[in-house]
Amino acid sequence: MGLMDWDKLRVFHAVAEAGSFTHAGDTLNLSQSAVSRQISALEQSLKVPLFHRHARGLILTEQGEMLYRTAHDIFGKLAVAEAVLRDTKDRPKGELKITTTVGFGSTWLTPRIRELLEIYPELTVNLILSDRQLDLSMREADVAVRFGAPTQPDLIQRKLLAVHHHLFASPEYLKKHGTPVDPADLKDHRLIVYGEAPPLPIANINWLMDLTGGEVVRPVLRVNNVYGLLLAAESGLGIAALPDYIVQGHSKLVQILPEIETPEFDAYFVYPEELRHSKRISVFRDFLVRKVAEWRF
Repeated sequence: MGLMDWDKLRVFHAVAEAGSFTHAGDTLNLSQSAVSRQISALEQSLKVPLFHRHARGLILTEQGEMLYRTAHDIFGKLAVAEAVLRDTKDRPKGELKITTTVGFGSTWLTPRIRELLEIYPELTVNLILSDRQLDLSMREADVAVRFGAPTQPDLIQRKLLAVHHHLFASPEYLKKHGTPVDPADLKDHRLIVYGEAPPLPIANINWLMDLTGGEVVRPVLRVNNVYGLLLAAESGLGIAALPDYIVQGHSKLVQILPEIETPEFDAYFVYPEELRHSKRISVFRDFLVRKVAEWRF
């Protein structure tokens, strides 16, 4: 068959699926006679009969069966290819399952989802906020924003931003207890620190406790979530070390002791190798990169 016979092959496939010229014509928006002509022309070019014509309908010949199996395989593969190409060419569609930590997801990412969905209205987002790392290779999520470089070999990663920590307290707290002017002053203040197993790759997550000049200070509150730290500091309970992303644009907290060196760590955009060509992943990545740049400056 020459390249010009794709249309005839498509008509043949539709007739074999439908079992009659009439039903195939309905599917293809062609008249019964047009369908019949295409099949006759295909049989003539191949020099074999493809159907036994019966009063009850059409039955594939042996040669017709062989051609149908091949055509069915080809059209199935074309449909898959078309879907992949459309996903890379057209507007992204369908559900995007995103996971990140409770703190980053609730305070920084969630308020920006509206803009993403205004740009890409055919997307839906399933946001899974967890301080446990979900398994992307098992498709617990499509994409993650992770703090610290992932170690799994089958994940693609891109550095998204460097996260800086600083010390913060509420204006009410500082009015009542005074503002520390030296790190050693912290021993006389109420300190709020991380509790169990924070989801961050900082060896000494409670570095705030080391600033007290060696004196042991009992923290007034331990909480195992950065969002909890934020709310506790906002309530006027004490001083907390918080990442910038959770404070900027969200809080009336005041930064204290700005000159001290504080830890920083990298956040990564992470997704499985098999989703490398997904349009949903690429538009979300580009959106995040742009939002980080806007936020930073």
